[in-house]
Parts: sequence; C-alpha cells; structure tokens
Amino acid sequence: STRISTNMVDSTLDQVGKNLSEAMRFLGEEQSTFDMNCENCSSCLLCSGQDVATVLRLVHNLIHEEEDEEDKPSQNRMQNVGEHGQMALLGHSLAAYISMMDKEQLRKLTTRIQSDTTLWLCRLFRYENGSTCFHEDDRDGLVKVCRLVINARYEEYATEGYVVLNTRQPVIYQSASCRPGLGQHLCSQLGLPLSSLCTVPCNTLFGSQHQMDVALLEKLIKEDINAGKLPLLLIANAGTPGAGHTDKLGRLKELCDQYNMWLHVEGVNLATLALGQVTSSIMAATRSDSMTLTPGPWLGLPAVTAVTLYRHEDPALSLAAGLTSSHPVEKLRALPLWLSLQYLGHNGIVQKIKHATTLVRITNIGNMSRIYTDLTSFCIVCLASSESFCAGEKEVLDAFNRWLGEELAELVPTSGIDVVELEDEATCVRFSPLLTAAVLGTREEDVESIVEKMTELVFVMSSTMSLREDFREETHKRSPSLRYINEFAWPGLGVVRYEMQANGMDEDRKKQEQEKINTELLKKLQDLDTDILFSTGPEFVTEQGCIFVGMVTDDVDVSDLVDTIAALGRDIEESGKLLQNMTEVVRKGILEAELQLQKANEEKLVEEGMLRQLPVVGSVLNWFSPIQSSIKGRTFSLAAGLYLDQFSVFMKSAVTDLCCTSHLPCATGQKLFRRAGASTDSTETSCTQAEATFQEENPTGIEEMHPEGQEAEESTR
Repeated sequence: STRISTNMVDSTLDQVGKNLSEAMRFLGEEQSTFDMNCENCSSCLLCSGQDVATVLRLVHNLIHEEEDEEDKPSQNRMQNVGEHGQMALLGHSLAAYISMMDKEQLRKLTTRIQSDTTLWLCRLFRYENGSTCFHEDDRDGLVKVCRLVINARYEEYATEGYVVLNTRQPVIYQSASCRPGLGQHLCSQLGLPLSSLCTVPCNTLFGSQHQMDVALLEKLIKEDINAGKLPLLLIANAGTPGAGHTDKLGRLKELCDQYNMWLHVEGVNLATLALGQVTSSIMAATRSDSMTLTPGPWLGLPAVTAVTLYRHEDPALSLAAGLTSSHPVEKLRALPLWLSLQYLGHNGIVQKIKHATTLVRITNIGNMSRIYTDLTSFCIVCLASSESFCAGEKEVLDAFNRWLGEELAELVPTSGIDVVELEDEATCVRFSPLLTAAVLGTREEDVESIVEKMTELVFVMSSTMSLREDFREETHKRSPSLRYINEFAWPGLGVVRYEMQANGMDEDRKKQEQEKINTELLKKLQDLDTDILFSTGPEFVTEQGCIFVGMVTDDVDVSDLVDTIAALGRDIEESGKLLQNMTEVVRKGILEAELQLQKANEEKLVEEGMLRQLPVVGSVLNWFSPIQSSIKGRTFSLAAGLYLDQFSVFMKSAVTDLCCTSHLPCATGQKLFRRAGASTDSTETSCTQAEATFQEENPTGIEEMHPEGQEAEESTR
C-alpha cells in the first residue's frame, strides 16, 4: 500500500508540473492566436463546467483585454518567466497539494522546508543564529517585530494589554528618508497613536543629505526619556527607497545598545551581503536585531514572500508576536522560495546580484545632469539648477526630469527606469537594477542604450531650456495677438494662446470664439511639416484653450515659429469674421444680381423689339425670322461678394493657377522653423498680389479684357 501511495504522489506531482508548463505556454501565446470575442468570456457562471483549456483561454483574454480595447500592444505586458521563476510558481501549486497530506507527514515536511530555507538565507546574507518569518506584505515582518519588542519590554502586556502602555508611552524612530507611510502603517497595525512615531531628520550640515542625523537622533531619545517615554525601536535604511543611501548602521547600533533599543534594518542594499566583497557600511547590518529581505525582485522570482531575519531567544514571545506559527500550513509559504533557491544554487544567486550591481555604470551626461549613486544598487539622475530660471524654477526642472524618465522608460523598456520624488533634489530619474534587472532581464547592452538615449534627450532638453526665454520674449513682442502662458509644469518650449481682437463682444461669446480659433490653429500647426510637437497639453492644466509647444533643438528659429503661429491665428480670425458678415454680403450680392438681371432683360427687350415679346406674335416672328441670342453667362461669388461674368471668372482662375504653379518650396527635404535655408516669402505672396491686382483692375468683373472678349464670353443662360 505504501508503494501504491508513493506512485500516486509521484504521478500527481508530475501532473502538477505538466499542467503548470502547459498553462505558462498557453498564457504566453500571442493574442492573435485566440478569439477575443469568445462566448465563454461572459461574467455569468455557466451551468455546465468548462475544461482547463477553456478556462485558461478566458484568463488569457482577460489579461489582453486592455490591448484589444486600445487596438495596440500594451507596454505593461507580463514579463517572460524563466525556469527559476517557474520553480517559484510551481511552489504555489505544490503548497496547495501538500496541504492535503495527513498532519504528521505535513508537519515533518514543512519543518524541513522552513529549517532549510532559514539556514540557507542566514548563510547567504551573513546573519548568524537567526530565525525567519515569511510574509506576503513586506511591512508585516516589521509589524510583528514591533509586537515582539512590546511583549519583551512590557512584561504585563500579555495579560493587561494596552493599559500598560499608558505608564510609559513607546516611541518608534524612523528616518525622514524611509518609505512613505511606513510609520503610519505601524501605528495603525499596533494600535498606537501617531505621537508614538518620531521622524528623525536627515543630515543638513555634514554627511549625506539622505542619511539619518545620528546626533539629532540621540538628542531626541534623551528628550523622550526625560518626558517619561520609552524608546522602543529604530528603523534604519540600507538603501533608502528614493536614492539608495545607507544610514550609518554601525553608529546607530551602538546608540541602540546604549539606550536598550531594537534596531531593524531594511533596504535593497542588503542584497549585496551575498557578494564576496561587502562594504563596511552594509556589513554593519548583520549586527542588527532584525532585517527584512525581499528576494523576489532581487532574483526575479514571481510571487515569492518577503523574509524577516531576527534574533530572539524566547520562542514563546516570537509565537505571541506572530513571527512563528504552530500551524504547519502557514510554514508552506517558504516552499516557493525553497524550490527556487535550490534551483539557482549559491553561485546562481550570487551571480544574479552581482550582475545587477555591475549595471550601475551610468556616467555624467553633460553639465546639465547630476548623478547620485552609491555604485551598488541605485543611480539617480536629475537636471542641475539653471540660473536663468527664477520664478517656478523647481517646477520647471521637475517637469523636464519627469519627461526624461518617461521617455527613457519608453525607449528602453527593459531598463526598469522610473521617476522618483526626492524632497531635497526635486524630481529625479532612478535606475535601480537590483529591483528590476532580474525581473526584466536587463543586460549591459540596455545600460549602453540608456546612456546613448540619455545623451540625445539631455541635448534636446538643454536646447529647449535655453530657448524658453526667447520664446517668451518673442511672444510678448506680438502682444496682444499672442499671449504667453506661464505653465511651469509643461516640459517644452512654452505655452501660448492666440487672443482675438473683438472690441465690444460679449465675454462669454468671445471666450467661445477664442477657443474655436485656438482649436483650429492647433490643427493647422499639427499639419505643418515640422519635428515640433504641438498639443493641448496634459489633462489637468490651469489655462484652457492653449497651444503647448513641445521640445525643440538648438537650430529652431523661434522668431519664425512665433510669426507662423500669429499669422495662422490672424488668418483663422479673419476667416471667421468673413463668415460672420456672410449674411450682409449675400444680401448685397443678391440685390446687385437682381439689378444685373433686370438690366439684361431691358437690353434683350431693346434688341428683340416689343413684337417678339407677345406670346403668339413672338413665336410666329421667331419661326419666320430666328434671332441670334447673345446671352451672357453670369456667376455670383459668395467669397468675393461679386457678380462676375463668365469671361472674368475664367481669367481670374487662369491668373491664380499661373501664380500658384510658380510657388517654390522653401527647401527640399528641410523641416519648417529651421535657421538653415533661404526664405521664399516673396514667392509665397505672388499669387495673392496677382489676385489683388486683378480685382483692382476689374472691380465688378464686367470690363472687357481684349477686343475678342465679347464673343468669347457668349453662352447659353
């Protein structure tokens, strides 16, 4: 019976592995392979069950639903999961299967899995005599550590509860560079008031501006002790979330020992403890009372729990705090990590971390960028301040840095570049391969591409920033037709709005007409042959109905650009006025047409005589003696408001065609608004001048053009 049971287990494990491989292959197929309009995609639960393939197809369709709606591939596609990642996914399936074993077998297996994982992690990250706590939320380990410390420092806490905290209020210290919301989360989970949280500022005079000020911390601790409070725990950083800086862990450990405080360390730089050579600042973390590791992003393992390593001799207090559990099923959380660590091996783990640290090699790009890096995990890039900006300078630099990060993330998606907000350094571009390289598969070629693209983008940013003031001045010169809008959050040349000149018009109507003009102006600018991007700007802006001019290079003629915007705006405004006056134009034209028709009828009466106008007599005369009619063709031009004869219309069209065919482009293959190239303003206006000359010589379109013109214009009405 034992052999039969073993065979059943083996076959089940094989089937779990096969099902996982088949599911990964199925979900990894291209979207076009499947029908997105499958009838089984309904949210209703069907009466009859569905097979595995149908259910997986539904999952696949849900994953790619956004791509189908937008009709374009999504940039946030699921990353390719390697074999080591599949081991982690297999661990979740196996955990569900193992949980159905009998209790004794389950207890032995889970104890072995947790003890092995604990031993491997403590050896990898140089944390001797440590215990482990596996948790889904990477903040839960710290919450449980705080409960442990509270139980240890308040002996009657287990029986009296929170009442004992009133005797001496506990205080938890954290750096100002800690991840946002961490302290508030601790107080919420522990039931402590926010007054129990003390945020320690970073250095202001000496040392890094992202490191905790140790001298100020000691001062705060003394003040709390004098106030009758109990310093409980200190949260330090081995790689701040924003810039990757490490606190002075050695000095902080000495301070904690002096005041009997618990030291907890977290941060991405803890991953480097697995390397052969570790800096002394990071090595000091091994002396801490606890530290939280996140091996999932470090090693590219999906859905792997975070791990908190801690040292404490009382297992009862650890159990009360939730750091350990008496339920074997909860110990199965370590199974995915247990499988992945065995698959990678010691060398594979070290190689992944070492590869990530070698990718931090971005060098300084020009004199407009600054690099902040500890050469282990983070690289922070941001524009240096420019003396040409005064009002809104920080907001302008933030906008440009944000644009740089978004462009780099789009151009090199495997880089994992993102944008962070640093309180002292404004908005910056962050490259943290320890957090992203293993998941995205970042290679050295990607880093070289980052440097190349950044060089190009910083050049464009530098050119744009240097021309922003010129754009503002040129716009002011063309006031009141153009108005410069101070949108400091716009990463581009600037923002402008065409102002229509309408005195006496109602304000509401003027605003509506002005919005129409600027909308039409934007369309015309977008149709121009230029590399400059014109848009309506971001979704939330302070001014509406404006034209946002994007990034430019240093060879752009700003004066020509502003002239074009003003000229196109005037043309649109004049066209609008013409339409507004169309009623009067048409009325006058109709009156003139009636006069012309009446005159033509009188001329016909004189030419043909009275007898031919009589109904019966006229028909008889026309039959015996037909008359050659000389009816002149006429047309009424709504655009010009003129009543023209056919020959005048023909000549006007010929002159227009002749002039327009003589128009030459400014320069073959050259974009607009460039300084290079000859101007062709004289040829551009030749057609308009010729038409104006024609209308001056023929105001009514009736004068004869040459002796034979009378015969040429004869036609049938």
